[in-house]
Amino acid sequence: MAHAYIPQQYHLPTYLQQWVPGITPLSTLEGVASAIVAYLAIIFGGRELMRGREPFKLKIAFQLHNTVLYVGSGVLLALMAEEVVPMIYKHGFYYSICSEEAWTDKLEFYYIINYYFKYIELIDTVFLVLKKKPLAFLHVFHHAATAALCYTQLEGRTAVSWVVISLNLAVHVLMYYYYYATAGGARIWWKKYLTTMQITQFIIDIFIVYFATYQHYGYRWGWPHVGDCTGSRFAAFCGCGLLTSYLFLFIAFYVKTYKSVGRRTSVKKAVTEAGTAPVPVSK
Repeated sequence: MAHAYIPQQYHLPTYLQQWVPGITPLSTLEGVASAIVAYLAIIFGGRELMRGREPFKLKIAFQLHNTVLYVGSGVLLALMAEEVVPMIYKHGFYYSICSEEAWTDKLEFYYIINYYFKYIELIDTVFLVLKKKPLAFLHVFHHAATAALCYTQLEGRTAVSWVVISLNLAVHVLMYYYYYATAGGARIWWKKYLTTMQITQFIIDIFIVYFATYQHYGYRWGWPHVGDCTGSRFAAFCGCGLLTSYLFLFIAFYVKTYKSVGRRTSVKKAVTEAGTAPVPVSK
């Protein structure tokens, strides 16, 4: 009697499903540092190579890149919600951000995927270089630092990670869709509100991460507290520091980009109505 062929089910290696320092790709400080140095060398070296050359269009490649990121961010956000929402419903919000048991195997796997997304997102800057667009400090610093931040949280096993990652994924769904759509010629009116969402995201992140960090130190040092919060102190320090820097940098970007534009627009309008010569406006 002939037996039906049953294909063998494929399983990811353990070191891709779980964070195994030194074995999971980019799971060492040296590996992360090398990747960031390579990123900086490529973009700044590429900028020099592009001097005197015509910018590349890259419309299809750019749209494909952004499609992968906004669709991937949406799928990953949904998977994380499937894990986190029942946890909050059953055990409460404090448990979900502070308990050691809140760092589940599934969430660890999703955190690893999100971590690798950060390296795919570095290609954003390569497109800027090839299109001969300016390399703003905020853009370069944010991309490089976020890859390092995700590494520290995986290494430090901070239960609060899902809050920061979920908010970031939600913003990225909209942001990368915006880039995809505008690359195809669409005119989208809510660009300004993307920056507002990013700033709001960091305010929420900082409030919750600082709260969780305080609970950890309050538990250790006898301050008023609710309970202990799991995760290494180094990871908490990196999270608090980098998220705070993001907030101030994005606020500065918002003021420079939108408030300055508003002032320039008002001056131009006043000049036109008065019929006088243009008034120089400092940038």
